[in-house]
Amino acid sequence: MKTEQGIKIQLKQTFPLTIKRLGINGEGVGYFKKQVVFVPGALPGEEVVVEATKINPKFAEAKIKKIRVKSPHRVQPPCPFYDQCGGCQLQHLQYGQQLKEKRDIIIQSLERHTKLKVDNLDIRQTIGMENPWGYRNKSSFQVAQKNGKVLAGLYGMNSHQLIDIEHCAVQHSQTNEAVTTVKTILEDLQIPIYNEKTRKGIVRTIVARVGVETGELQVVLITAQKELPKKESIIGEIQQRLPKVKSIVQNINGEKTSLIFGEETLALAGEEFIQETLGDLQFELSARTFFQLNPIQTVKLYDEVKKAADLTGKEKVLDAYCGVGTIGLWLADQAAEVRGMDVIPESIDDAKKNAKRHGFTNTKYVPGKAEEVLPKWVKKGWKPDVIVVDPPRTGLDNQLLQTILQVKPEKLIYVSCNPSTLAKDIQTLSSKYDVKYIQPVDMFPHTAHVECISQLILKKGN
Repeated sequence: MKTEQGIKIQLKQTFPLTIKRLGINGEGVGYFKKQVVFVPGALPGEEVVVEATKINPKFAEAKIKKIRVKSPHRVQPPCPFYDQCGGCQLQHLQYGQQLKEKRDIIIQSLERHTKLKVDNLDIRQTIGMENPWGYRNKSSFQVAQKNGKVLAGLYGMNSHQLIDIEHCAVQHSQTNEAVTTVKTILEDLQIPIYNEKTRKGIVRTIVARVGVETGELQVVLITAQKELPKKESIIGEIQQRLPKVKSIVQNINGEKTSLIFGEETLALAGEEFIQETLGDLQFELSARTFFQLNPIQTVKLYDEVKKAADLTGKEKVLDAYCGVGTIGLWLADQAAEVRGMDVIPESIDDAKKNAKRHGFTNTKYVPGKAEEVLPKWVKKGWKPDVIVVDPPRTGLDNQLLQTILQVKPEKLIYVSCNPSTLAKDIQTLSSKYDVKYIQPVDMFPHTAHVECISQLILKKGN
């Protein structure tokens, strides 16, 4: 007799499934004979018939064959490339419901990775956008050539087919216009387009970035070599057809790599950077500067950090992954001192410039890892009252977690872009910290990305 546990799903097997929740990548999650099944495109509450496409020892993946009972929140995705592109995962889910599901993803992660009583936690409603379309201020579209026509877009899901995207629904209208125009110019001037297989040709990628508040536009051509044929004609055409372009830049990347930018950047025309405004702060964005992709929501995110920090003007604040200084500068007018560090030296140079430009004299920025720099400062008698962390998707470095537990600031503000690593880090910190509340903010509507701010307070007696 086969036991219930012994029955394994077979490849290509079709079976009915009820979708219980959304997974971390925006896929539907159901259980068939106690086995977890992930179904892209399926929504919580739906009853579907699926076909198994991949079998792993711990789970199966499947595709929808038929929807028997449809979610009341299912909508028609407005983007014609949605099914092929993979850049968005949730356009088929009504926006208000996306916000609820994103909060639920955080709850699931806390239930899975922490021993906390999640029901007792203050997990707030997700802060969304009034208009959740056209929000991305930067696009990086690969280019290719097919029958003499220049294509620009993204590679399809799990394929090496470039999808020619005429209009991306989540990109700012100016970046869409810039890419389409530059694509036409390259075609008109018959500029050789890079071919990944033969590794011949010149232009690999078109990057366009707009200052959402300033309207300034930057176009970056990423080329496989330094020589750019008909360079003056390309510049002239871009300037004529896109009068808002403030900065035209060339970046050289001859490597066989999935990284977009190479090391060498040349200014071709106009300024080397464009200006962007966030609240009262101005920033200069050069081609390779990291900057938040959704400035409208970034202001909301940073305002929530400010609320959580709740400064009185007396606190020493540490911005542990400071980048170009954005979060620290947002808090600097209410802090006694802000110090920050980052592993990228160029970001530290930018942070210093940004602080100086805004007239802040209570800031200090150094290159290095927080877990190495902070203990040295503490030894010299500088101990932060508030630490703000905004780590990459991998979460906090273990050494930094241990450093925080030793230094014991009164307050820790954790800005997270990955609920799983946030939950694991909270579990480690829970020996000395209480989670006061978690505030999700939707930085990337229609995708499975979830950002949130957690306020952690040192437990009494520590």
